[in-house]
Amino acid sequence: MDKMLESLEDLLDDFADPEYEVDYGSGVLTLKLGCHGTYVINKQPPNKQIWLSSPLSGPKRYDYVPEDDGWVYSRDARSLNDLLNQELSDIFGRTIDLRLANVSTQTR
Repeated sequence: MDKMLESLEDLLDDFADPEYEVDYGSGVLTLKLGCHGTYVINKQPPNKQIWLSSPLSGPKRYDYVPEDDGWVYSRDARSLNDLLNQELSDIFGRTIDLRLANVSTQTR
């Protein structure tokens, strides 16, 4: 979550839009993108999942998959990294890479 927050803060700094905001507290990351809607991403430690609520694709629950070294949605086998990169690229009109792949190498 810390890496995601850092990447999103860097992204929003590039755009400097007052309607865009990212906040993280108590395991919940909120990304407000003005007219594009709000993303809510939160840890679910008891389930060992990350839950996403996207204004574009709706709610999803991601499990950590060691073979992929990432968070993957079991219904379509798509990673959280791929989904967020695509949706944010569509919103911002440029290629976005939040660098959330290979999560085990990014832990502190």
